[in-house]
Amino acid sequence: MTAYWPWWAGAVGLAVLTIGYTLATDRSFGVSGAWDRVLHWRREAELERMEAEFTDERALAAALDAATAEHFGTVPAASGPAASSPAAPVPPGPTGVAAEDGRRGSGQSRPAPLVTQAVLLVSIFVGGLIAAVSSGRFHLRFDMGAGYRDVVTGNPVAMVALLFVGGVLVGFGTRLAGGCSSGHGLNGCGRLRPVSLVATATFFGTAVAVSFLLWKVI
Repeated sequence: MTAYWPWWAGAVGLAVLTIGYTLATDRSFGVSGAWDRVLHWRREAELERMEAEFTDERALAAALDAATAEHFGTVPAASGPAASSPAAPVPPGPTGVAAEDGRRGSGQSRPAPLVTQAVLLVSIFVGGLIAAVSSGRFHLRFDMGAGYRDVVTGNPVAMVALLFVGGVLVGFGTRLAGGCSSGHGLNGCGRLRPVSLVATATFFGTAVAVSFLLWKVI
């Protein structure tokens, strides 16, 4: 029989991880958002470069002047912060992504640096690999174990297809909900955010219902 850590040790480990990540990066911990940014690393790297460049107020004003001149064919009479009037267009390109990212939470800062989130994802994989190898339970397989084979199907092709479809649905739901169990369940619920409380109750309640259906009904 496999020996697991006691439940309280897991709770302490998750608390140390989430609190430590927040203290180290001044950001909320979340895996799905990190995956999204790493998969679109070119866009995110360009956005980080532009943000670093435009921390200089004069550089930002100059960029707005150039965008205005390109769009209207004229240069604003005054240069500097006053030049960014409501009529001045926003420079095209990755700045639209900044607006999209800003909708992740009102008043929230940008996510952690791209390299930080890439290291987080690699560390999750390496940590799981070390735990599996050190416990002697590491082996490659294409299903969820004996229980999955007994309840769902014994056909290897069907199992891979179901896992693929399930992964796509999880990704769709995560995108639709604006976060996953780590973002909503650990951070959002810990901060008593209503959207995270509703999202966590929804996906955990659905998981319980489906598990009961599979094991007790089917």
